[in-house]
Amino acid sequence: MEGQEHGRHAGTENVALMVALGAASRMAADSLPQSASELRDLRDRLHQRLADLLADRVSLNGHPEHRLPGTLNISMNTTRGADVLAATPGIAAATGSACHEGVDEPSPVLSAMGQPPERALAALRFSLGRWTTAIEIDEAARQIAASVAVSSRAASDPSGL
Repeated sequence: MEGQEHGRHAGTENVALMVALGAASRMAADSLPQSASELRDLRDRLHQRLADLLADRVSLNGHPEHRLPGTLNISMNTTRGADVLAATPGIAAATGSACHEGVDEPSPVLSAMGQPPERALAALRFSLGRWTTAIEIDEAARQIAASVAVSSRAASDPSGL
């Protein structure tokens, strides 16, 4: 076994990288409470904007208070989440969990929560991040609302006329 330095030295620990990881971890931990609050505000802004634009068609999936600050899961009545996403290619969202990507079946989690299949199929999950802005939230809500309107018209007129 030759290894590094002709078998005399197995490798060098990257001390600078370890220190940098520690510093980055400390910075992230220090900003966590503020980040969580900001994400919660943005999540609630997205929910409110969609509710304003789509009236009574938006239903929250999950507890109104006890949930992750950067995640919003809603169903939009009379449409399918997959259709809405297909009509909004500029929006990064999902119809279920990442491990079920590409599966067009009701979410097992929403089903276990007692949601009927049509509501589970109408679900969209939005994940917000540290760099998400209020402007992006407003634009996403506008695009999603427009897609829901198009998707609903298509569903009510299967001929496409």
